[in-house]
Amino acid sequence: MTDITTDKGMMWQPAESLSGDKRGHRGRPDLSDWGFLLVLLAAAAYGLMQYPAQMDGYEKAILVGAAFGLAWMGWLWRPLRTLFVLSGLSALLAIWLYADGGSLLQGDLARADQVFLLKYLLSSQSAILWMCALFTLATVCYWVGLFSRTAAWMGTGLTWAGVYAGCTGMLVRWREGHLLGPDIGHIPVSNLYEVFVLFALITALFYLYYERRYATRALGGFVLLVVTSAVIFLLWYTFTRDAFQIQPLVPALKSWWMKLHVPANFIGYGTFALAAMVGFAYLVKENGETRSLGKLLPVFVLGAILCAEPMVFGSRELSSTWMLYFGIGAIIVGGILALRRPIARQLPSLEVLDDIMYRAIAVGFAFFTVATVLGALWAADAWGAYWQWDPKETWALIVWLNYAAWLHLRLIKGLRGTAAAYWALIGLVITSFAFLGVNMFLSGLHSYGEL
Repeated sequence: MTDITTDKGMMWQPAESLSGDKRGHRGRPDLSDWGFLLVLLAAAAYGLMQYPAQMDGYEKAILVGAAFGLAWMGWLWRPLRTLFVLSGLSALLAIWLYADGGSLLQGDLARADQVFLLKYLLSSQSAILWMCALFTLATVCYWVGLFSRTAAWMGTGLTWAGVYAGCTGMLVRWREGHLLGPDIGHIPVSNLYEVFVLFALITALFYLYYERRYATRALGGFVLLVVTSAVIFLLWYTFTRDAFQIQPLVPALKSWWMKLHVPANFIGYGTFALAAMVGFAYLVKENGETRSLGKLLPVFVLGAILCAEPMVFGSRELSSTWMLYFGIGAIIVGGILALRRPIARQLPSLEVLDDIMYRAIAVGFAFFTVATVLGALWAADAWGAYWQWDPKETWALIVWLNYAAWLHLRLIKGLRGTAAAYWALIGLVITSFAFLGVNMFLSGLHSYGEL
């Protein structure tokens, strides 16, 4: 990456200066990369030997493929290796504590309320609550960090800590499901509670990658806003519906297809959300020196729609919780627009913001396409038809067509700038309805959650 000059005070510098690796983040595989692969393969071999009856041939292939996939990801972006190792070790500690020092194949869930580390740190619910708290604190630090480098560094650290806590919680939750019963345990991506955690983790991780890649922390406050919104919904859903309880899978979800379809789908959702918030930052940067709010009023309207969405998708009655959520969200969006001038001075150049937005949508579109194909194959396996125009399928197609059109116009007609940013924000509204609204507001084969 070449040097890019920026406005005075902007938190931007070449990525190589932060990474210390002039070859970029990838480089050639070294001994640590091969060692990491061997560790993952050893873990996969242990799983194959200890749990052969719990996996069919496809799931065994997915396990081995996951070892190579995680090693490849750790090679592409080496900070992931540290995350994988620390989360894995923490999950193993929790499993050992559940087993009370005995065989790791056994355990007692009652120990979650008896053992200090499990009760306050390592049980799935505790770890996920820590994730929620850390992401919220990170959001505050990122916004303060626009004017204080120390706070900006804290924002990055807290975001990494939140990702670590969330990954640990998801791994432990997987084990807790198996402790409930041999027919209950499953990969924790099966209901609204679990996929909201997955969405928050994927969005935060992709942001951290672009933060390091472009060496700027100025976007953290924007992107973490959508993560914090997911956290607020997750907390509300947890404490009003006891959504954290692990439930047996419905018959249609008892398939190895879920292990492939859902993660690919939420990589798309996470990157689309990231692109939308970068688009918001683009509009703030572009209009940072203007006195009129006329060009930014559509942003406020879009923000209000997004804030109101959970209320609209619920019982169709006014809720004090969501009215408060809507009001605070509107105040935050309005405050950002009112302070757009000092905020704009800290943001990267418009070219950099446009590039991040494009790359995020391109990655998300690729994974969403794969997820849609996998979903069709799964539907054929479960229901005997590849496509039935179920509401979820229809809205998935709408999301796919929306971003296909965005990419087509960019590559063929050179779509850039304001139009692309507004389109990315509108895309978030569409994606949010496909993600949340269909499950909550429409009935269909995919409606596995309700408010």
